[in-house]
Amino acid sequence: MSKLLAVVVVVMVFCFAAKGEDISEREVEMSIKVTSEAFEDGGLIPVKYTCDGEDISPALSWGPLPADTKSVAVIVDDPDAPMGTFVHWVLYNLPADTTELAAGVEAEETHEDGTRQGVNDFGDIGYGGPCPPKGKPHRYYFKVYAVDVVVDTTHVEDKESLLKRIDGHILAKGELVGHYARQ
Repeated sequence: MSKLLAVVVVVMVFCFAAKGEDISEREVEMSIKVTSEAFEDGGLIPVKYTCDGEDISPALSWGPLPADTKSVAVIVDDPDAPMGTFVHWVLYNLPADTTELAAGVEAEETHEDGTRQGVNDFGDIGYGGPCPPKGKPHRYYFKVYAVDVVVDTTHVEDKESLLKRIDGHILAKGELVGHYARQ
């Protein structure tokens, strides 16, 4: 009887843990191709876009987006950070017809077109470039989400709260991965 109880407990723990998964890791039916003129997928992020350079966001392009897209969100994070995943950028409510961003997006909470920027793990609004400790290269995931809602919010979102708000509303997702190391 105790083996059966142990199996039930393991199954219950697994089920509850699965419910808490990061929405960014769930499967979505459609994928978005994400590119940058600054670096290739899997390539090195130029110093210009890091804390060792100008610390500006790189230009990004993406598409195609599903017809039902109401807004676009962009999240940039580093899963190799010593204390766990470190968030470098939270951008959301981009208009549905947006398929690119120029380099150097201004660090404003709200833009004229309704685009909003959340708080990164540096504690700032906007983009904070790669700034890993010296050593091995870190991976930086530039994730783009096509969403079937515009996030109704009066306060600044962080990654976790934004992902909760768009849970169940992601139509498609894509990502571009860049690497950066400090010597």
